[in-house]
Formats: sequence, C-alpha cells, structure tokens
Amino acid sequence: MRTTVIPAQITTVEDKIAGNLNLTQIFILMVPIFWTTILFAFLPPVMKLAWYKLPLIGIVFLVCLILSLRVKGRVVLNWLLILLRFNFRPMFFIFDKNDNYLRDIENPVKETKSKSKAIMKVNISNKKEKELAEVESVKLLHAISDQNTTLSFKLGKQGGLHVAFEQIKK
Repeated sequence: MRTTVIPAQITTVEDKIAGNLNLTQIFILMVPIFWTTILFAFLPPVMKLAWYKLPLIGIVFLVCLILSLRVKGRVVLNWLLILLRFNFRPMFFIFDKNDNYLRDIENPVKETKSKSKAIMKVNISNKKEKELAEVESVKLLHAISDQNTTLSFKLGKQGGLHVAFEQIKK
C-alpha cells in the first residue's frame, strides 16, 4: 500500500465558515447579540429601549469586534490568552535534589552501641600502627634533606598515596 506524508501546513489550516471568518470569530461576534438579549430582558424597563442600554450594548460590541480581528494569522483573543498564560506562569522554579517526591525512602538501619565502639577501637589501633619511631623519623628527615634522592608521590587504585624515595644516579 502506498502512503504519503502530509505536510504540517496543510493539517493546521483553519476552516473558513463565512468569508474569512472562522468558528471562533463567529462565536465572538455572536456575544453582543446574546448580551443585548439579556439587557433587554432583565434591565428595567423590561423589553423596552432605554438610553442607558445603548452604551452598554455599544461597548460590548466594540470589545467583541476588536477581539475577533486577526493579527499575524491569529485572532486577538488568542493573543490575549497567550499573554495571560505567559504573565501568570511561575517565575521561579526551585529544584531541590533532596526532595522526597516520587522517591523510594530507605530507612537507615540503627547500629548498636557495641558495634560503634568496636569500630572506634579499630581506628585507634590503625593510627598507632602508622606512627613512626624516633629512629625512622630521623632516617626520613635525612632522606628528604639529601640532594641525591628524589621524592615522588603516586596515587593508588583504591585512593591510597604511595611515597617513594629514589637515588639519583650520576
């Protein structure tokens, strides 16, 4: 079966009902007729022409006439709706990465006091093992001050720091 792609310009064409008026323009121009009917039916003198009814009818007719005009291919009422949506949109968007909305909250497991004490003991024992004796610290200071040695630092794969002293060959 053969298919063809229809361009977007063809699918977005508005239907013209009477002359160059589309359905929204016709509805906007019908509002003054309904407004006039309501004024004549409910304001005194009922179903009679009064001098104060004419300016109300004229104002509604002019407003609806202006709203039904086209500017750059759109009805003025559509432009006003676009402006209102733009002006009433949120001005500031706050993003909080710690927001709990739509997240699975995991409750942390409370550790007992005995486990935390054991961890503290392990950390203290590691610190004691890494301390240098006086003899070793004197050798270290002598190696650093010697001009025939170079000091190099290398990062390990698991985040450790390796320090190396190398003799310079002359």
